[in-house]
Amino acid sequence: MIYKDIFKVQKNMRAVLLSLVPIVLFSIYIYGQRVLVLLILVTTIGTAAEYMWEKRYGSKASEAVFVTCILYTMTLPPSIPMWIAAIGILFGLFFGKLFFGGFGRNIFNPALVGRAFIYVNFPEPMTISWNVASGFFPGGFSSYLTQEIDAVSSATPMIMFKNSGALADIKSLVLGTIPGAAGETCKILIIISALYLIYKKTASHEIMLGSVAGFSLLSIVMKFAGVHAANPLYGMMMGGFLFGTVYMATDPISAAKTKAGKWIYGLIIGAVTILIRSMSLFNGGMMFAILIGNTFAPIIDYFVKEAEKKKKEAAI
Repeated sequence: MIYKDIFKVQKNMRAVLLSLVPIVLFSIYIYGQRVLVLLILVTTIGTAAEYMWEKRYGSKASEAVFVTCILYTMTLPPSIPMWIAAIGILFGLFFGKLFFGGFGRNIFNPALVGRAFIYVNFPEPMTISWNVASGFFPGGFSSYLTQEIDAVSSATPMIMFKNSGALADIKSLVLGTIPGAAGETCKILIIISALYLIYKKTASHEIMLGSVAGFSLLSIVMKFAGVHAANPLYGMMMGGFLFGTVYMATDPISAAKTKAGKWIYGLIIGAVTILIRSMSLFNGGMMFAILIGNTFAPIIDYFVKEAEKKKKEAAI
């Protein structure tokens, strides 16, 4: 069977896949070969599920399913049980994408729908089980999975700051030699990927910059107000903020479409992330912030278009 008979060829999706290769390789280096096994399992199950669903309706699976599977895997702890990861990708694809009519019709980012489902239903493996990050070559390339961390208080920089207010070393945060989700650790690679995607015109720089601006501005305000919040630089380096901003918030289907709408959409995501981190029980916040942004994206675009329409009418 020819590849093009099974999948819809999508140039933009291939650019995203290429940008993810260094992040996946680094994740394997940091945490071990189990990341690759997890990725293969999730991609096989997710791709097969979409293929069978679309085949039933006489359509093709989209290459976007590969992106969804990789992004979903990269937001998981490396040691998460395989069966939980499988449940999450199936839930995300069906309830976040396929039930809405497939690619191009989904309201929410399917990778985050899947992650949110298992985050709520299986909180322990998603929030407590973390692994030590390898720091020397060959690192995780020579092991199946790095050692598990027992002390919850020092599991990840985000949890450490939430519990004690202590900040991790900025060098470790930037280089990614820290415990965390599989693909959210190395900020250098994420930033390089962002620049590549902007150059290829695959991801919106307005959404990225808007998210950073919303995050930074509210962080500064809350810090001066005495609220428990890290300074913007440390805050963006901790958790999945940068990864979510570059890869999840910029999803062209579930994000805002208008230029002004993209800025507003990004500002909302950045600001809501800080609110959740500072005023809720959750250590992170980016996942829920993007899903909330997805909810308001159509409304934002509607009012932006209406405002532009009235402006043109007034100018006539």
